[in-house]
Amino acid sequence: MKILYAASEVAPFIKTGGLGDVAGSLPKALAAKGHEVAVICPLYCQIKPEWRDKMYYLRNLYVQVAWRSQYCGIFVYESDGVKYYFLDNEYYFARNSVYGEYDDAERFAFFSRAILEMLPAIDFHPDVINCNDWQTALVPVYYGLDYNCRPWYSNIKTVFTIHNIQFQGQYGREILDYVLGIDDHHFQNGFMQQDGDVNLMKAAIVCSDRVTTVSQTYAQEIQTAFYGFRLDAVLRWNQGKVCGIVNGIDVDAFNPETDPHLFKNYGINSLDDKKVNRSELLKMCGLEASDETMVIGMVGRLTSQKGLDLVQCVLNDILEKDVRMIVLGTGDYDYEQMFMRAKWEHPDKISTNIMFSADLANKIYAGCDLFLMPSLFEPCGLAQMIAMRYGTLPLVRETGGLKDTVQPYNQFTGEGTGFSFANYNAHEMLHVIEEAAALFRHDQKAWRQMQCNAMNRDFSWDRSAQAYIDLYQGI
Repeated sequence: MKILYAASEVAPFIKTGGLGDVAGSLPKALAAKGHEVAVICPLYCQIKPEWRDKMYYLRNLYVQVAWRSQYCGIFVYESDGVKYYFLDNEYYFARNSVYGEYDDAERFAFFSRAILEMLPAIDFHPDVINCNDWQTALVPVYYGLDYNCRPWYSNIKTVFTIHNIQFQGQYGREILDYVLGIDDHHFQNGFMQQDGDVNLMKAAIVCSDRVTTVSQTYAQEIQTAFYGFRLDAVLRWNQGKVCGIVNGIDVDAFNPETDPHLFKNYGINSLDDKKVNRSELLKMCGLEASDETMVIGMVGRLTSQKGLDLVQCVLNDILEKDVRMIVLGTGDYDYEQMFMRAKWEHPDKISTNIMFSADLANKIYAGCDLFLMPSLFEPCGLAQMIAMRYGTLPLVRETGGLKDTVQPYNQFTGEGTGFSFANYNAHEMLHVIEEAAALFRHDQKAWRQMQCNAMNRDFSWDRSAQAYIDLYQGI
């Protein structure tokens, strides 16, 4: 098959979140299975010179964006069997930010239209275009309205992947004709309209041949009012084409046997060396702990989505236990201050690091005993899979990808790869933390068995890529 993967960010070239990781990893896994794969991304000014210097200029064309005719340069870089195309327009992409500009609707309308316009120019006729999130939602829309009737574009199928339904591309009605170049009657008939606004994600859900999201549980959750952010009814109407495929992680980058960030490398057959990482991490963070004291790690954005309001309710209760806590991340001011205050009140119990550091993150994954991730909602989540890869047991709320990837501990069979709780309740979370701490203190044999269970899990992209291939072939 010929597969075009369209995304607004692609690691390692440009990345602001999980979408960049997926767009950087999945296409390589698809190509490794023998398919012809191309990836397309804007050429942002934030892409570093060491990557730009490896690209070569192919050609340029002009793209019609409503009444505007805009220049589009095409640059190419090839690696791991994948061709990466970067679309150049400095007016749209030489900005201070990747997202959050006043004219994002126009910027990504240009990008979406340019994706379709460039295909004949590069002589690439994909069998499937896989679009991602609202920034490329207009690709299946434009294809359905303007391109599928043109002979060259015949028989192209479209897949739309939702990474986070909270961000939908919602704009006022006035942009439809003037900015997007789409007739207003598509607003009147409801196709482009949701709750009185233009909604790009809704239109993509309706237009695409298949809609995927990044875990099976999240695919079901977003069809309910609580998780669906007002698109639940649209998804239920289209539920026959909605499915979930869990993301993978880069098992080469996150490998405790070779990770250069660790104090000492280790594997499933040398788990005692994980204790070296534990003791050195505690020393680095200015904490002391006995072998029976459980060390809890948290890495990620400090926002309410990540369940920080639950932590806020019982943080003092947690720190009164015989545990140590190491926190790394940035986010909402209130949550940053909560952890800073906790550090001031319990300097011997918690290390608060309000920053982002890949080096410290990997040291936390390797050096902690428990990884806390009590999210309100989590489409997939990568941190819990990384933690298991390093033999650090996750404690999660049963939502989205957390439920799909973490098997809760069964004290009768010894099965499990972590701990979980179902209700969004702080004291339920606290109770499970207490149970985990008791198991760690009193039954190291069971704990070691769970570590082995977790490290034996296959979180590579190979399995996820096969699920995408099956989906593509199905349409």
